[in-house]
Amino acid sequence: MTEPTLAVRLKHVSRHFAEVKALDDISLDILDGEFFSMLGPSGSGKTTCLRLIAGFDLPTAGSIELHSKEVGNLPPYEREVNTVFQDYALFPHLTVGDNVAYGLMIRKVAKPERARRVNEMLELVQLPGLEQRKPAQLSGGQRQRVALARALILHPRVLLLDEPLGALDLKLRQQMQIELKAIQQRVGITFIYVTHDQEEALTMSDRIAVFNTGKIEQVGTPAEVYEFPATAFVAGFVGVSNLIGGEMAQQITGAAGEFTIRPEKIHLQEPGQPIGAGSCSIGGTIHEVVYLGAHTRYQVDLAGGGDLVVVQQNLHTTSMDVLAARGRAVQLVWEREHNRRVAQKS
Repeated sequence: MTEPTLAVRLKHVSRHFAEVKALDDISLDILDGEFFSMLGPSGSGKTTCLRLIAGFDLPTAGSIELHSKEVGNLPPYEREVNTVFQDYALFPHLTVGDNVAYGLMIRKVAKPERARRVNEMLELVQLPGLEQRKPAQLSGGQRQRVALARALILHPRVLLLDEPLGALDLKLRQQMQIELKAIQQRVGITFIYVTHDQEEALTMSDRIAVFNTGKIEQVGTPAEVYEFPATAFVAGFVGVSNLIGGEMAQQITGAAGEFTIRPEKIHLQEPGQPIGAGSCSIGGTIHEVVYLGAHTRYQVDLAGGGDLVVVQQNLHTTSMDVLAARGRAVQLVWEREHNRRVAQKS
């Protein structure tokens, strides 16, 4: 079996700004042709990492390779990468066609070839026939597609996307997530996507790196990161998770050490009902109820102190039913196999 081709390799890369360690000794391999997301909160180091790959900044230490070539000290124009930004960075005085063709004009590509490739790119991003419009005549989603077409027309081997959907409203953002993934699969190049939105990362990615305070806490597929979080931070940042430790963890599992349990894995039932042999359970009182249409989120105060969040689908209940549950005594039950032991730090 042949080894997968690497598009990007970071080896012990750091970027320090005086005393601030924006990136602190990270190593990462990104495969050729994959949709790879860098996920984390503001200040976690993900955008710094993207800028280092693009060549907009240089590492304090470590090496960066693009397709096995060391590029750590090369300027952006000598790297086979291109970047799509959140603010689109389109030229307002140019037409859509000229915006898309701009990189080809700089490279002095002949006009007929430019026109052919512009049409090809506008077809790819589902904007055929709009080449004569100005950016101000387009919606936010259309402008984002133009920015994507402009980046792809230069045939980069790696496309970097820095929170490109952040300025769009929720419904359009969800639509663009699906379209971006489809475009990436059609062009077959490596997409490296920076986001703080866990849903975006889970929806589009082949793999995800979760960043926190300049380090990578976990790298894995969306299912691995969500179902098997390596640290307490990952469990809390990627989705919602209940972290249980101390005497409560000992009481529930019979063993010391912290673990997490996802809210959707927990079931509410009446106190005193039988519990299966492979189950964990604890009693509590429903303190707060948030009705969200398709599902309801319950905050349950535990008899021994603390609380757990429970999410249940509204399959057989109405909003009146779930809101009336506030103050009711319940038993929380879940399968022991869904407990995930976690470390506090990477």
